[in-house]
Amino acid sequence: MLLIRRIMAFVFVAGAFLSISRTAEAGYAHYIYDVQSGKVLSSQNAETLNHPASLTKMMTLYLTFEALRTGRLRWDDKVVMTSNAASKIPFKLGVPAGQTITVREAVYGMAIRSANDAAAAMGDHLGGSEDRFGVLMTKKARQLGMRSTVFRNASGLPDDAQVTTARDMAVLALSLIRDYPREYKIFSQRSFSFRGRTIKGHNNLMYRYPGMDGIKTGFVNASGYNLASAVDVNGRRVIGVVLGGKTARQRDNRMAELLDQALPGGAALPGVAVATSGQQKRPAEGVANLASKAPVPRPRTEIILGGTTATAAAVTPYATVPKGAPVQNMIQPGTPLWDIQIAAAGSQAAAAGALNSALPLLSDFGQIAPSVQGSSSSGREVFRARLTGFADRDAAARACSVLQTRSIDCFVVR
Repeated sequence: MLLIRRIMAFVFVAGAFLSISRTAEAGYAHYIYDVQSGKVLSSQNAETLNHPASLTKMMTLYLTFEALRTGRLRWDDKVVMTSNAASKIPFKLGVPAGQTITVREAVYGMAIRSANDAAAAMGDHLGGSEDRFGVLMTKKARQLGMRSTVFRNASGLPDDAQVTTARDMAVLALSLIRDYPREYKIFSQRSFSFRGRTIKGHNNLMYRYPGMDGIKTGFVNASGYNLASAVDVNGRRVIGVVLGGKTARQRDNRMAELLDQALPGGAALPGVAVATSGQQKRPAEGVANLASKAPVPRPRTEIILGGTTATAAAVTPYATVPKGAPVQNMIQPGTPLWDIQIAAAGSQAAAAGALNSALPLLSDFGQIAPSVQGSSSSGREVFRARLTGFADRDAAARACSVLQTRSIDCFVVR
């Protein structure tokens, strides 16, 4: 009987392990966010759970910077390398248990070399134990707006219950840049000196991508190759997260490709077409004027990424259209005739804003074109915000269901 109970217990634990592993593996995800405009430029599996790997150290560093600012820590304070910390696998600083490192050495070790022993030592120091520090990390994650993340350790080493999403990691990256801009600059350094030796970093994409000034790489078998990146080009800040790359090179190349599309000089992003009710081409004055307006930053009291509502003051079109350029009619010959209407707005800007909120949520539906159709009704001009290009009614209905789960009203139009 005892043997049977042990076997049943083993089966239960193994089943639970497999269940957790399946629910916490996105395979691949990305999230590209424009900080100034508050727009999600590209998104795939961004809310699906995955393991953060060493991106976890971004939160360990956030809490370290917070302790430095409040006076709980000073840069030259000594941190004991506990037995727990010293036992971590490389990458590590390699300081024996019982000896100490400074807070500065721990920070540089985490940010540049992704040292697991430095992260665990800091977790033990700030939390009393790494387990308790994981609770503090998760609490801070909720305060910052990271909806789905659970932290269990300070380093990102494997733990089935330690999960995050691409969106949440973008929130954390933005929080570091916003709240600790001076300390954030450490992420841009290629190496640091540690007790007579030079320790080099391995954020290789940052060393070759113009304008990239951070932030963190990560890898464990369960997650694949992860990367959070931040780019500042001519004052335009874009944050990108890629999770689940098959190799470090493939992950880096994918991030570069996504950023090329988002930044000036890259591939064109979807634009907002403006047409009359008869689908006739006309000059793009409305689009050009809207695109030329400086976007209004979101309030700094909280971070909202991928919101489901928008106003004309908070968004701009996806593509910047040169003033006076003709609008390209996005309804090409042979295009399927099934659309989704998501708004009938009183202004062109409000209709464009509704499209900016909805389009990133439908990245799995192929080539979908945004369209703003203007018409007059009872002497009042109305702008209908529609997404066009669905192969059939079922595809349009499925897309509409996706939007409705995110509180965006819509209906299918032939």
